[in-house]
Amino acid sequence: MTTISSPAAFIEQAKANGKPLEQQVRIHKFEPGKKMLPYSRRDYYKIWVTVGKGKIHYATRTIEISQPALIFSNPRVPYSFESENVNGGYMCIFTEDFLKVSGRSDALQDSPLFRPGSNPVFFLDEPKLALISSLYDKMKEELNTTYIHRFDIVRHYLSVIIHEGMKMEPASNAVKHHNASERIASLFLELLERQFPIESPHQALKLRKAGDYAENLSVHVNHLNYAIREVTGKSTSFHITERIIMEAKALLLHTDFTVADIAYCLGFDYPNYFNNFFKKNTGMTPLSLRR
Repeated sequence: MTTISSPAAFIEQAKANGKPLEQQVRIHKFEPGKKMLPYSRRDYYKIWVTVGKGKIHYATRTIEISQPALIFSNPRVPYSFESENVNGGYMCIFTEDFLKVSGRSDALQDSPLFRPGSNPVFFLDEPKLALISSLYDKMKEELNTTYIHRFDIVRHYLSVIIHEGMKMEPASNAVKHHNASERIASLFLELLERQFPIESPHQALKLRKAGDYAENLSVHVNHLNYAIREVTGKSTSFHITERIIMEAKALLLHTDFTVADIAYCLGFDYPNYFNNFFKKNTGMTPLSLRR
C-alpha cells in the first residue's frame, strides 16, 4: 500500500503576451503501476484523475475511491492519498495566477470546487472519464509544442475541466473519524510547514492565527486547539509562534532582508510589533541577533 501526499517541483520558463511565465502549469500522466511523484509546493492548485482504488484522508473525514475519480486540491487544505491499486491517471498542477491571465477575477479559494470544507471528489463514468482524459492529453500535447499561444489553449482546456466538475454531483461516501485528533494534529503541522520557507521579501504568510488554520482544515478552532494539545501537549499558538520565530531567525541570519521586510513577510503590520514579538520570545531584538 502506498501513501501519496501530493508532482515534483519544477521550474519552467516561457513567454506569453510579452511577460515571463514560469512555474505556472505542468501536466503529468500516470500509467498503470507507475508511482505518482510527490511534491510539496504550497502555491499550487491541483486537479487530478485517479483510476483505481484508494482513500483520500482529510482532517476529519475519509473519502473512499472505488472508481475513476476527478479530484480538486487546494494547496491550503492538506490531505493524504492512500492508494490500493492505481491503474493510471492524470495530474495538472497550476498557480492561481495562471488562470487569472485569462481574465478570471474570482479567487479559486472561493470556488465550490476548492473551498475549504467542500467535497472535492467526483466519480467519473466511462463517457466522463474519456472526455476528461482527452482534455488532459490535449493539454500535455500543447505544452510540448512551441506554439506561441499554447498556454492560452491549456487555460481553455483547464477551464473546461473545472466547468465539467461544477456540473457533476460530488461523491457522498465521506466517513467521519471517531477520533480525529491525531489526523487533525498531523495535517495542522503539515499545513503550518507549507507556509515556509519565506523566499522573497514580497511573500507574506497567509495563515497567521489558529482560526486561519481551523478554517482551512474545516474544523472549529476549539476542536483544533483541543486536538493539538491532546496530541502534542502544547497549544496551537505555541506551534505557530515557534515556527515563526524559527523562520525569523533564519531570515535575519541568512538573508539581507530588512527587519521591516521580515516583519511584513511574517504577517506583522508594523516592524515594532515584530520587534516586540521577537524580543518577548527570544530575549533579544532582531537587530541584536543579526549583529
